[in-house]
Amino acid sequence: MFPPEGEVWYGIPEFNLLERNITVPGFSPLFPDAHCTSNGDVCQVIIGESGKFPLKINAAASMTALTLSPLFDLRQTYFMVAGIAGVSPKVATLGSVTFARYAVQVALQYEFDAREIPDNFTTGYVPLGATSPTQYPASIYGTEVFELNRPLRDLAVSLARTATLNDSSAAVSYRANYASSAAYTPGSQAPAVVACDVATSDTYFSGTLLSEAFENTTRLFTNGSGRYCTTAQEDNATLEALLRGAVYNLTDFARVIVLRTASDFDRPYAGEPGTVNLFYANQGGFEPAVRNIYLAGVKVVQGILAQWETTFAKGVPPDNYVGDILGSLGGAPDFGPGSEFNDNPVIPPPSSSRMMMAKRGVGRRRARPMMMVGG
Repeated sequence: MFPPEGEVWYGIPEFNLLERNITVPGFSPLFPDAHCTSNGDVCQVIIGESGKFPLKINAAASMTALTLSPLFDLRQTYFMVAGIAGVSPKVATLGSVTFARYAVQVALQYEFDAREIPDNFTTGYVPLGATSPTQYPASIYGTEVFELNRPLRDLAVSLARTATLNDSSAAVSYRANYASSAAYTPGSQAPAVVACDVATSDTYFSGTLLSEAFENTTRLFTNGSGRYCTTAQEDNATLEALLRGAVYNLTDFARVIVLRTASDFDRPYAGEPGTVNLFYANQGGFEPAVRNIYLAGVKVVQGILAQWETTFAKGVPPDNYVGDILGSLGGAPDFGPGSEFNDNPVIPPPSSSRMMMAKRGVGRRRARPMMMVGG
């Protein structure tokens, strides 16, 4: 979260996140505290915005500090990564609320200037280790794709759909321009809660050609099952830190939710220059997107708290693979080249596990049900 995304949670009637402010060593110097309710059931972490420091570096550093902190027992905690994003008009519209199954690091590729690509290339992006845009990457770094708990995602969607979403007259007017293209019909409609996936990139990309290229990358990297809809920067870094915590039993990766609300379209409508869409158009989506983080997100938080004993304390069993492209948590990824560890989880050295458990005072610190995280 950056300040507007974080501040939308303050002064709300459901709970007070500013009752306890816990300074965590290793957090961003701009946002050094975790904000919590008095009983610690709900906490918020703001990892910072890209205008101050590179956002993925911020996300990885702050989330690693959180997972390793002796101040928190996070083994039963549900994490909701929440923020605004760009959106594809093929899938959703301004103000929409999206929940992801996949987070895909789409720009982790070779890049050629589009003016220099061969005639048989559709984009200047080529997966690492490959020689054409349509080949699966042969060089795997490990953060290309994360898959989250689908049943948990679906529960979050159903809870969020009980919210009445915010909109603006400017957004209503701007999204109407997308009705002229049949492919963009979802972009011309009112905000809704949608299950679709997030693409992450260090570069704030915009325009039809790049958006279509990364839409194809999302399908390619997920073996055809991913549905590109939102564009963000830090989610894969956040998820990598949470996954590494799960390897050491410090977090539960099956308890992670990624919520993104749509503040702007990732491409122009037919006939509109791409620069106008990005730089000059009054899309009207920012304020509804920020507001809808809270309006939809609080329904998820309340649902988890209300159903803690009956549903969420024991965990929501996934019916799909959950983890990274390497198979670090065990199981066989349904995308990529297969597990690097023969479908077994990575097992940390016993001495490391004992040290971590002793450091965290097992049995003395109650797990926090809900942690909200964002850039």
